[in-house]
Amino acid sequence: MNIQTLFENPLLVAIIILAVVTIILLVLLILIHRKLKRFLIGIDAKHIGDSLVNVSGDVRELQEFRIELEKYLTEVERRLKKSIQSVHTVRFNPFKGTGGGGNQSFATAFISEEGDGVVVSSLYSRDHVSVFSKPVKKHSSEYELSDEEREVLKEAKERLK
Repeated sequence: MNIQTLFENPLLVAIIILAVVTIILLVLLILIHRKLKRFLIGIDAKHIGDSLVNVSGDVRELQEFRIELEKYLTEVERRLKKSIQSVHTVRFNPFKGTGGGGNQSFATAFISEEGDGVVVSSLYSRDHVSVFSKPVKKHSSEYELSDEEREVLKEAKERLK
């Protein structure tokens, strides 16, 4: 029996064509099934609707998380503005020419972004050390500042920029 006689039988030709078409359709079905499995999201997803419900829930959770994160960051920003943002120190000799003290005295400014804080000064001499603290509101103090204290406050303010 040769191939030409096989193709003369119409029933056999139809069976061969149907077998080839069936194999092609089976391969296509397997490929579509794999793509659908990748598309279906979630453990129990059997239908596209299940996937959409899962995705919708995830989006809702992300939106809630974003809102909470924005509130948290707003609070952190508010608190950060009140925290110490700039520190500057100047060492000096308050007793120039008398030989006492050297450059052991200092003035240090600690201020927030809003300009609130404190200026701490220390005057050193051989006999004793004096420490002073002056509150600062909006980059100025209600107490009289020495030249060194004004200088550290000005420098600390400039470093905020």
